[in-house]
Amino acid sequence: MLAKVPAARFKAMNTGSRIPERNHHNRSQCPWVVAAEEEVVGFKKVSMKTFGLLILLILFTFQVTAQVPQGYYNEAIGLTGTELQEALHEIIKDHQVQTYASLYQHFELTDRKPNLSVWDMYSDVPSGTPPYVYYYNSGHECGNYNGEGQCYNREHSWPQSWFGGSILPMHTDLFHIYPTDGYVNNRRANYPFGEVSNATWTSLNGSKVGANTTAGYTGVVFEPIDEYKGDFARSYFYMSVRYYGQDNGWPGSPQTDGSQLKPWALAMMMDWHNQDPVSEKEINRNNEVYNIQGNRNPFIDHPEFVNQIWSDPSHIREPGNKALTAKVYPVPAGDYCYVSLSEPITTYPVVVVYDGLGRKLNTDYGFAEGTITIETGVFARGFYIVNIGLQNQSLFIKILK
Repeated sequence: MLAKVPAARFKAMNTGSRIPERNHHNRSQCPWVVAAEEEVVGFKKVSMKTFGLLILLILFTFQVTAQVPQGYYNEAIGLTGTELQEALHEIIKDHQVQTYASLYQHFELTDRKPNLSVWDMYSDVPSGTPPYVYYYNSGHECGNYNGEGQCYNREHSWPQSWFGGSILPMHTDLFHIYPTDGYVNNRRANYPFGEVSNATWTSLNGSKVGANTTAGYTGVVFEPIDEYKGDFARSYFYMSVRYYGQDNGWPGSPQTDGSQLKPWALAMMMDWHNQDPVSEKEINRNNEVYNIQGNRNPFIDHPEFVNQIWSDPSHIREPGNKALTAKVYPVPAGDYCYVSLSEPITTYPVVVVYDGLGRKLNTDYGFAEGTITIETGVFARGFYIVNIGLQNQSLFIKILK
């Protein structure tokens, strides 16, 4: 008999709210795609004991792959802000560039579930049964498609058009490329990641396309499910460090300025990073990509680096490297805190406040004559991080209550 794989035995590493099971794709519709509860296509006939030993061997293989080399981050420890970003860039740059054709083969190691299926973050339902499942070496790579569940391809989570097209090494950098359903990839197009309230389209696993609701941008975005938002955020932080200072000629996007995130996107990605912590899936993937490319994603190994770079007041970005500073008063803050900017600005700022744990707070603020007024009367005692975002500038400051 063919070995059957119960869906409940192979859940994703992350957990989250259950999405109702939907079985829109059966074999008659997609003959080369199998639902999770069906027989696994392409396996030889094996006993359940043999199959169980195979799974244990695979799990053991995941556990013994490369770990962080001793001393890998020595040059970065103790740094913050721009200095930390520059140090990490020096550590992870000049990785071993792969061919585009080799990515499918690499996915078999970097994005493989314990049941040997493709780990597709655009179709996976971590706490339930996915609507469809793909398997490696089973003819599931994309050709033509006209709906979900027909094939998977290579998704550049940081769209290629944002760095100028099929340009190496970005074009094949595995840290931002994932296997995903071809149709969902197509619907995502090159839209920024964002958050959607009223979706114009929703995938079978709950990913959405629609107008962004995050402060600072109102265009069309793609929102992945909550369980994988941290994965994509850490991919973006990697890109901002790996290609720091090497983004000359990058066209950019509504979400990015060269290799750097625009203020609204940075604030949102920091939320995603803090709300969806590093998973075992990401740790295993980081190790496998290291075996292939010879570099690592620092924000998987050291999640604290995110706040140490982008929540530090030394991390200031403005065209022409012109310093933008701010004076904060009173200290400690009372019912209100005032932020006086050193340079005149012509656009209304976007102000986002985080508490000491990195959680975004709802707060009122105003702006007049170069001074931002933030209502702090409801804040508990402690320190807070304020992100002041303009069209092409980003400033982080600390306030004490």
